[in-house]
Amino acid sequence: MEKNRNHRLLCILFAFFLAFGFLLCVFLPEKDYSYSERRKLAQFPKYSAETVWNGKFMSDFDKYAQDQFPFREDFRRLKALTATKVFGRKDHHGIYVTDGFASAMEYPMKEKHLEQAARRFRSIYDTYLTEENSVYFSVIPDKNCFLAEESGHLAMDYDVFEKTMSEKMDFAEYIRISDLLDRNDYYKTDTHWRQEKITDVAERLAAAMGTTSIQDYEKKTVEQDFYGVYAGQWALPLKPDSLSYLTNTTLEQCTVYDHQNAQPGVVYDFRRASGKDPYEFFLSGPISLLTMENPAAFGSRELILFRDSFGSSIVPLLLDGYSKITLVDIRYIHPDLLGKFIDFQGCDVLFLYSSLVLNTFSF
Repeated sequence: MEKNRNHRLLCILFAFFLAFGFLLCVFLPEKDYSYSERRKLAQFPKYSAETVWNGKFMSDFDKYAQDQFPFREDFRRLKALTATKVFGRKDHHGIYVTDGFASAMEYPMKEKHLEQAARRFRSIYDTYLTEENSVYFSVIPDKNCFLAEESGHLAMDYDVFEKTMSEKMDFAEYIRISDLLDRNDYYKTDTHWRQEKITDVAERLAAAMGTTSIQDYEKKTVEQDFYGVYAGQWALPLKPDSLSYLTNTTLEQCTVYDHQNAQPGVVYDFRRASGKDPYEFFLSGPISLLTMENPAAFGSRELILFRDSFGSSIVPLLLDGYSKITLVDIRYIHPDLLGKFIDFQGCDVLFLYSSLVLNTFSF
């Protein structure tokens, strides 16, 4: 009798929590965006006989229920805390923290993606470039390169990665920069490198291309704390980074034009420093086509930089040696369209990509 009473009590409690959760889902407002995960959240799916019949409605509803679950962020923190502190896991969904640095495990090396990247870059070379162009290539190692071995996490052999990629890019001169970097050159809570730490990288790139890089800077720091992408993915508290930037007369006088949105741009976008992704402070984030012009340049040399997001913070440091730098992000513009916007004749060309992007290349 006592056993049956306990069973009934458990059923009543379970039904109560189900009903309570249902009511919360109904009456709490839906959220459009997860700032911690930096992604849009699923919304209630469209209902129709066709979507019910083919199963799409239930599939989309499942995603909606997961994204809009009440107190979702609290449960994410609880799960991360349980996984790392109770069960002693070294990572949470592939993210780990060591000595205050958060990083994602990058393993294994995916040669098929490197091959795909090299084919795409060679196609650009064959279509637009000639012997008049000086072509260069460089790989930016992920922060995991400098953290994994010490902390006991998986990591690919970055030396092999560079060698493999440079061999596939045999039409470009390889510029090695990994020996200039260490973990302190990256934000603790983000994937990206810190602009104030990479002046030596800019100097090497410029020297290899036969130009000069700006050396005389004033370092400034924005007021807002900088929480990078790993701060949200880790789901547990991390101390924020500071967001510093370098400026001087050349950068203050240069002009920026955003071809994607057909409007003037800025080197440092202070509105975005407190936005969804503070790293978009540098050149306003992911834009398919940008030009920077230096009216104080001594010559007329131009650079075309094929880049990912890492390029946004280093390209201002290369402006001293060029009258014009064009930044191209082929994740957002198809290479077949470039001839309509860019004159490649006589320009230096640099392919500068992070190992994170190359190892997952699919565009």
